[in-house]
Amino acid sequence: MDFALTDDQRAIQDAARAFADAELAPHSARWDEEKHFPVEVMKQAAEMGFCGIYTGEEHGGMALGRVEAALIFEELSRGDVATAAFISIHNMATWMIDRFGSDDLRARFVPDLVGMEKIASYCLTEPGSGSDAAALRTTAVRDGDHYVLNGSKAFISGAGTSDLYVVMVRTGGEGAKGVSAVVVEAGTPGLSFGAQERKMGWNAQPTAMVQFDDCRVPAANLLGEEGAGFRYAMAGLDGGRLNIAACSLGGARLALETAQDYVATRKQFGKPLGEFQALQFRLADMATDLEAARLMVLRGAWAIDVDHPEKTKWCAMAKRLATDACFQIADEALQLHGGYGYLKDYPLERIVRDLRVHRILEGTNEIMRVIVAREMAR
Repeated sequence: MDFALTDDQRAIQDAARAFADAELAPHSARWDEEKHFPVEVMKQAAEMGFCGIYTGEEHGGMALGRVEAALIFEELSRGDVATAAFISIHNMATWMIDRFGSDDLRARFVPDLVGMEKIASYCLTEPGSGSDAAALRTTAVRDGDHYVLNGSKAFISGAGTSDLYVVMVRTGGEGAKGVSAVVVEAGTPGLSFGAQERKMGWNAQPTAMVQFDDCRVPAANLLGEEGAGFRYAMAGLDGGRLNIAACSLGGARLALETAQDYVATRKQFGKPLGEFQALQFRLADMATDLEAARLMVLRGAWAIDVDHPEKTKWCAMAKRLATDACFQIADEALQLHGGYGYLKDYPLERIVRDLRVHRILEGTNEIMRVIVAREMAR
């Protein structure tokens, strides 16, 4: 058992950290305040290879493993959580097209996706089916060389801005086996979007409903086979959950570092806060929890890379533990700042707002417990 990173992994980690420090961190507060979606900066990330991290090399991806992806997303999210999280969603949707799409579909879309010339969104959740994702109601009825889509998707990152939407639809009967996946292009007649959601966090990316009203999509845009879409969606989410967990690591790391700097200089009762043992212990617990979360994320990433039979369980464990622990770390860091932590002059309140949703999306942490318990019973 070797916990050391390889030289290549360290180089990738260093490159991601340098990019985040130069291109994300200086603008994070403004993007949040102005609700700005930094597409041009994400295109710069694509030049680094960060928009096709584990997509195959044939169409321009980096073909790296999920361990490398976790390292990258931790560093990017230390610069800006919301932007890193969107890049992670784009990677998931791009990988699904590259992994399950036909040769023609891959050639049409993947090169532009890895270069961020086109932006992708992932569409699974619906107003009436969140945690019970297999109960989705958006339909796709075959009509000659097209599918006709009707229904809606909720809480879709990139909605109204993205160029491609990987959409899970019902082509068959009830349950998971009746679900397929299709790629819908922006501008398709019948595709429309709701108003932008007013959110607690993740303000640097747009979120809205996606609506389909007799939306005609070429049958050639089907991913893989009819009836396999739910399996594709869950395969995407194994990695997506790790990506979001890794984004939590970066946000929590910045919160911890900010708290360490603050208690070293802030004086109360005649001495720096960092000299009070009670606060030293709290920082020690925060650092320990962060390291434990990171190890769980890397173990889950390794499990995907080696196609371990228990990879889904370990990914669920990692997502549950990391997103819960990292939110608590950020909240503790805010508490250590007292009233200053509540001000936008410091990054803590933004980190807390951004990390809170990680415990909900890509499968709520309650559903992560359901997955783990189900796997334990086998």
